[in-house]
Amino acid sequence: MSATADHAEERTNPAARLGFEPGQVVQEIGFDDDVELELREGIEATTGQELVDEEYDDVADVVLLWFRDEDGDLTDALVDAIGLIEDGGTVWLMTPKTGRDGYVEPSDINEAAQTAGLAQTKSISAGKDWTGSRLVTPKGAKAKR
Repeated sequence: MSATADHAEERTNPAARLGFEPGQVVQEIGFDDDVELELREGIEATTGQELVDEEYDDVADVVLLWFRDEDGDLTDALVDAIGLIEDGGTVWLMTPKTGRDGYVEPSDINEAAQTAGLAQTKSISAGKDWTGSRLVTPKGAKAKR
């Protein structure tokens, strides 16, 4: 694929900017009627499979966590998400943009991520109403077994 085609896909498929890859298992947590449907559809198109929900009983490659300020404790939600992914997996934390209902302060995201043992590597606009924060476990943080 050419660089121009890559850029065109990024504009038409928001999931392309998030680094999703074919074959990945993406577990979605916090789905509600306010989520960005275009992003969800783009992820499914990119990975080639449907998102799995909270009932999925295996480990995922990526957790897509929709979180609003009123959803409880963000650190607890992130710790739970870490338990759902493979070593080296990614948590994409989706929070409402500034001024939207359920907005979460960036400093709260950073603090919760650090407390949960995650590092924020990227933050992007994930649609009209949502911001995405890419969270990963620091290199070498998990003991190899």
